[in-house]
Amino acid sequence: MKTTGYFNGEIGELSEMKIPLCDRSVFYGDAIYDAVLVLKGTPFALDLHLDRLYNSCKLAEIAFTMDREELKKEIARLISYCDSDAAMLYLQVTRGAAPRKHEYPENATPNLIMFISAQKLAPKDKRASLMSIEDLRFQYCNIKTTNLMPNVFAAQKATANGYTEALLNRKGRVTEAAHSSILMLKNGALVVPPLDELILPSITRAVIIKLCEENSIPVTVKEFTTDELKAADEIILCSTTKNILYVYNIDGEDVGGKDRALAEKLQGLLLDEVARQTGVRL
Repeated sequence: MKTTGYFNGEIGELSEMKIPLCDRSVFYGDAIYDAVLVLKGTPFALDLHLDRLYNSCKLAEIAFTMDREELKKEIARLISYCDSDAAMLYLQVTRGAAPRKHEYPENATPNLIMFISAQKLAPKDKRASLMSIEDLRFQYCNIKTTNLMPNVFAAQKATANGYTEALLNRKGRVTEAAHSSILMLKNGALVVPPLDELILPSITRAVIIKLCEENSIPVTVKEFTTDELKAADEIILCSTTKNILYVYNIDGEDVGGKDRALAEKLQGLLLDEVARQTGVRL
């Protein structure tokens, strides 16, 4: 399928769309974004994604005034151009167009940028390897901002060294991966790092936690180190487009593989929830 773009109500082929050169996302990355999995025209966990998008706007002080129902209508209009069974919907809200100046412009009108493109989903049995890299991002990681250069550097380094993803840590404390969340299983419980300014509130993580609570699987929220992660029974990499991947190697060391039954149960519960919301069995 062609990648279809959207800018403030205008829809067209993404490669032919134009935004103002003076948009603050161009100069400063002054924008927030989100990404949603769309299966046969139905977005998965859309309301959770929109909760995060509006909250990111609030935290970034971007005065995005389009209400949720209107935004949903525009999203549906864009999705109607999609002819792929699996697609990714990308949304970006910028502070707006203005002459280049660090301080916020007065009376700036936010711009809404979206696109939808075909998405190849990772197979259910795909496994992942991680490379430990120091987390050099700033302390606004809870805002889903387009300022992603440290993530880009980390992801590139991991890929160049033959790993699936970069495992980010701050003085040993695991935060997340370059573009995924890190969870672990230990002694029959799901263990997740606490949400703070160093970690993005992952939608897939939130769904997994809810499914655990509904199915009497214990959930522990605590900080953990890279060494503690390596000693986990199972290590899970998750995101909107990855769903759940099992980690088998960190920094060249074999890890996980000690509680595959619970890991597969979690994956099954997540895929059941995707099917319940979208009607598509992955």
